[in-house]
Amino acid sequence: MNSILTFFLGLLALLGVIFALQTIFLTRELRQLNAQAAADNNNLMQIQGPAQALINDVIAFNKSNPSPELTKLLQPAKPASK
Repeated sequence: MNSILTFFLGLLALLGVIFALQTIFLTRELRQLNAQAAADNNNLMQIQGPAQALINDVIAFNKSNPSPELTKLLQPAKPASK
């Protein structure tokens, strides 16, 4: 009986070590993925800034030189606040 309980104790200790290592590796991977997502989000924001400026310039141009085709293209791009 004592050897069976010792075996189960060793098995549980081994499983505890395996789960701890798995948690460490998954946490490290999650941190790396979060850092990559933050970098990607930053890059996306840097791209969207000039694109929004271009859209605003086109809207201003369309106000001074109205074009039905350009107005139709700009309909989905107009900001909701206007």
